[in-house]
Amino acid sequence: MTEAPAMFSVMEQFYTIQGEGYNTGKAAYFIRLAGCDVGCVWCDVKESWDADLHPVLTIDALLSNIQKHPAKNVVITGGEPAMYDLTLLTNALHENGYNIWIETSGAHTLKGYFDWICLSPKKFKAPLQENLEAADELKVVVFNRSDLEWAEKNAALTKNGCRLYLQPEHGKFETSTPLIIDYVKQHPQWQISLQTHKIIQVP
Repeated sequence: MTEAPAMFSVMEQFYTIQGEGYNTGKAAYFIRLAGCDVGCVWCDVKESWDADLHPVLTIDALLSNIQKHPAKNVVITGGEPAMYDLTLLTNALHENGYNIWIETSGAHTLKGYFDWICLSPKKFKAPLQENLEAADELKVVVFNRSDLEWAEKNAALTKNGCRLYLQPEHGKFETSTPLIIDYVKQHPQWQISLQTHKIIQVP
């Protein structure tokens, strides 16, 4: 995807509580960029895949919306946000005092400056090693038992101190969760991540 660097196709933006991973429970403004070439079969935001279906917004427009809310955390997610050059956007956010968290599959080179990198690797399009080495948090969605092997394969390539999370795929919650519980008890370097925003019913 080639977009003008100061313009972004945005599926949605909203102020909410981070529901997953290391920053669970913290207030944050979410920017969900449109466009994705990873194609997870269980993706719960497939409407984000086609960037042409969503409005194109400037950095100033995004910043104006963000500044209406008190929290200083901004989550850039998708879709696959790393398909964009985020340098100008992250510069503008930092200049205005925001912490920037990105959620990415890691399949593309990251362009921008981030305070927290949550990498959720997908078998459909494997992450780049450079992104695994940069990740602050590895969050692997568990759909079936083989995803545990996938998780360990990726965890072996992360830096020391990277937080490791296993998260049940929402549609397989009843079968994946007991599997993850047993695995974490045997491999305590991992933690369970739940989609708490779906439990408390926030975006």
